[in-house]
Amino acid sequence: MSALLEVTGLTKRYPGRQGEATACEDVSFQVRAGDALALVGESGAGKSTVVRLVAGLEQPSDGRVLLRGDPLDARPRGRAARLARAAAVQIVHQDPYSCLDPRQTIGAGLAELLRLHARRLGRDGAGNGEERVTELLDTVGLPGLADARPARLSGGQRQRAAIARALAVEPDILLLDEAVAALDVSVQAQILNLLADLREQRGTTLVFVTHDLAVVRQLCQSAVVMRGGRVVETGPVSRILTAPEHPYTRVLLDSVPRPGWRPRRTRPTASHASTEK
Repeated sequence: MSALLEVTGLTKRYPGRQGEATACEDVSFQVRAGDALALVGESGAGKSTVVRLVAGLEQPSDGRVLLRGDPLDARPRGRAARLARAAAVQIVHQDPYSCLDPRQTIGAGLAELLRLHARRLGRDGAGNGEERVTELLDTVGLPGLADARPARLSGGQRQRAAIARALAVEPDILLLDEAVAALDVSVQAQILNLLADLREQRGTTLVFVTHDLAVVRQLCQSAVVMRGGRVVETGPVSRILTAPEHPYTRVLLDSVPRPGWRPRRTRPTASHASTEK
């Protein structure tokens, strides 16, 4: 099966007083339709930069992003092109306030999105009103909360509302940038179960940014391990979590607390660094 999303040689450099700073360099991976891929690594590994580039929030310095073999334009011209680009890839951030208007009810925000995308989705006015809003809120486990504003919701509920907004435009790919990192363990489990259901029942394709290998094990089929802006290992999650090939991946696995865990053994050594060069 051909890839739905293909990222090739993706690079982002930022100008600085002491020269260019590279946030990510030569990042390549593929995601098939209906799969869930994890971008894994510590803070500063370049994961969030990659998803921002894929989402079109930033322009790459080099490389390309293909959806079904066609380039995704990061700067589309015209209203129709901008709406199509927004619908192709949706992103859910760690902080859901970035996409929720505090002055607007959750239902009103969803209805506004549906009106904007009505022509592209091929829906008439009746199909983009209360019925569709109710369906979306039911899907993410927020029944009866259409009239609630973000301040009334818990952190987990706000994250569910952000996911509902992303799903409203029926995107090809859903990007999740540390979308459960700020939630407590029980709420994390609820959101992860929701995402797993969306993938299994609706065929939603997921790219999940995380530093938490437990999340990777529960949700994803394949993983891309990043360090210092570069990819150091890729492969099926089942293999990476049981037989990692790169020293840095082994460091990440050793960092997961468990009985007999010794934090001192999780620190990268000089030999690890030399292996990566």
